[in-house]
Amino acid sequence: MHELIEKAWADRSMLRYPEVVEAVENTIARLDKGELRVAEPDGDGWKVNEWLKKAVLMYFPIKQMHTMEVGPLEFHDKIPLKRHYASLGVRVVPHAIARHGSYLAPGVILMPSYVNIGAYVDSDTMVDTWATVGSCAQIGKGVHLSGGVGIGGVLEPVQAAPVIIEDGCFIGSRAIVVEGVRVGREAVLGANVVLTASTRIIDITGPEPKEMKGYVPPRSVVIPGTVPKKFPAGEYGVPCALIIGQRKESTDKKTSLNDALREHSVAV
Repeated sequence: MHELIEKAWADRSMLRYPEVVEAVENTIARLDKGELRVAEPDGDGWKVNEWLKKAVLMYFPIKQMHTMEVGPLEFHDKIPLKRHYASLGVRVVPHAIARHGSYLAPGVILMPSYVNIGAYVDSDTMVDTWATVGSCAQIGKGVHLSGGVGIGGVLEPVQAAPVIIEDGCFIGSRAIVVEGVRVGREAVLGANVVLTASTRIIDITGPEPKEMKGYVPPRSVVIPGTVPKKFPAGEYGVPCALIIGQRKESTDKKTSLNDALREHSVAV
């Protein structure tokens, strides 16, 4: 199946062949069941399975537009919606929507929210009201995505890493994580933190600031901040993210989270 997907990616005329259509559809079905995932842990890092992104991208041209009716609601799209949530052990509150090809593990709760194709949401994670999980995003176990959180999708380029939120993270209200940023396990992002591939993430917990991009270390407590930047019209503050502390090892996760938010006055 892997080899056939790669061949069809190199020669799109093969999408006319029934065996290629079957391979693409079977691949998406396995993504939907969590048997495959676009990115997976690989030691201390993550491995991107590019061929699965290629399958997702080729799924669109082989599908036809059709009308779906849910009571008085009508949708017109190519990709069907997930179904049979009770058998999956997933709680879904109206008007939550997850597309076929996304994986929801047992214990996931979807408040009115959206999960796109290729995404992987692991067990006991809460996707709160109006939060969105973009294409191929990887969300770990026991994560809380607060109201209005935007987790970006990454399909192209196929070699690009998706957004990764590791186990036990708390992502505060209206936070945005896009462009393949990885948030390490049990980290806390305060409300309105915006992380892109170019966002300066600055650890200010020591005597000297330490700067990084694209990665939040495990157990970090992060708030939005600004740094000065000179422009032709003058000097202005541009957004950054500030690591102001860490969740404590001496307490359990729930207590640790509450302590971190209270101690550092982090809005959620």
